[in-house]
Amino acid sequence: MLLGSNYPSSSLSDRTLETVLRERRQRLAREIDCSVVLWAGRGKSRNFPANRYPFRASSHFLYLAGLQLENAAIRLHDGQLELFYDDPSPSSILWHGETPSRTEIARTIGADAAFPLAELPSRAGGAATIAVQNDEVRQQQASILERSLSPLDDLSGIDRQLVRAIVKLRSQHDAGALAELRQAAAVSIEAHKAGMATTSTANREAQVRGAMEGVIIGYNMACAYNSIVTVSGDVLHNERYDGALNAGDLLLADVGAETPGGWAADITRTWPVSGTFSSTQRDIYEIVLAAHDRAIAAVAPGVEYRTLHLMACETIAAGLVDLGILRGDPQSLVERDAHALFFPHGLGHLLGLDVHDMEDLGDYAGYAKSRARSQRFGLGYLRLHRPLEANMLVTIEPGFYQVDAILNDPQRREAYGDCVDWERLAQFADVRGIRIEDDVLVTNEGAEVLTASLPTQAEAIEALVGDSP
Repeated sequence: MLLGSNYPSSSLSDRTLETVLRERRQRLAREIDCSVVLWAGRGKSRNFPANRYPFRASSHFLYLAGLQLENAAIRLHDGQLELFYDDPSPSSILWHGETPSRTEIARTIGADAAFPLAELPSRAGGAATIAVQNDEVRQQQASILERSLSPLDDLSGIDRQLVRAIVKLRSQHDAGALAELRQAAAVSIEAHKAGMATTSTANREAQVRGAMEGVIIGYNMACAYNSIVTVSGDVLHNERYDGALNAGDLLLADVGAETPGGWAADITRTWPVSGTFSSTQRDIYEIVLAAHDRAIAAVAPGVEYRTLHLMACETIAAGLVDLGILRGDPQSLVERDAHALFFPHGLGHLLGLDVHDMEDLGDYAGYAKSRARSQRFGLGYLRLHRPLEANMLVTIEPGFYQVDAILNDPQRREAYGDCVDWERLAQFADVRGIRIEDDVLVTNEGAEVLTASLPTQAEAIEALVGDSP
């Protein structure tokens, strides 16, 4: 067993799946005064109909129904649940084997009634909904509800009421969610350890990726997002794996597991391919780590996430001033967004059923009511701008990147020419990108780092890379 005796159980002791789902539905009923219909969605084909991508149900459906049911819908009213789902056809059983019946599924999730999908139109009138990502299913939603589905920036009436209610519920995780999130974190930690240990014998990024994703698959989980395993850490969402691993490179790995129930983890570590950081790499790594540690130490209920972001920005700016890369007062540099030359993204995001949790709802989830996204260079990519609450799970992921498109942009060169020592920066050419990311649960007293057993200290990272498989 890779995880040993500390591997968290998926059981909820006396809190069964049915009980958890019923409690969620009752909480939703207290927040909204109309019926709700949510669709699970459908799988998509690749290059011909029978060759399909793995199905993943809508997270809003999963939160209240608990199972990955393709081509299903639920109707909720006053805390009661109706399931709409067709029993498998004989041809489906031939190719995919026996699966639970509609009645059995209804019993598992605590549905109060269950009907064939064809009966949904007669029972869906006047319901609120959330549009799914699948275009075909979204058209079906509009047809059954007999109305158009407004885009997020034009939501009104019962759909906006539902979105705000869902955000309120899903932002603070219950015991059932936390049990799954701890599982995802534990498996992700083992995946990162496997990747580090494999690096010494790997020749290419793909081999490290294979070792990491192999751990996730071995625990019957999926990747929560397309893995980032790259020596080109300056490409923030790099999804290529054909790069060679050479001594002197840093390998940035942003890899997280997703449980069968859809709950995600999100971890990033950056390590030296050779097993030892160069002096310049170590200097920048320590700055990013200081920003990471300072932000986590400040996590507590009521703290504004934007405050944590700016705290990390100032820490990075101060470290770069100490190295002679930036010139000036750190606070003033952040006010000018000079730090964003090297740390252009936000500090992190919500984490739960989606790796960027509820981001399909746009800024309804990430931004508190009446707050709007900034147009500033240093704040425009901030995904979370609301006060923290107990049982909220967030990522803390500061970074340093040398992105040519930013650093060589003539307008930015001119705007920040007085505060960047370009010759000094050139001495750090072996640092293309460093990011350190952990999953942090807000508690009543402060914070718990769910991914804390994966080290962040440079010496510990070097030791893990030095351990052969």
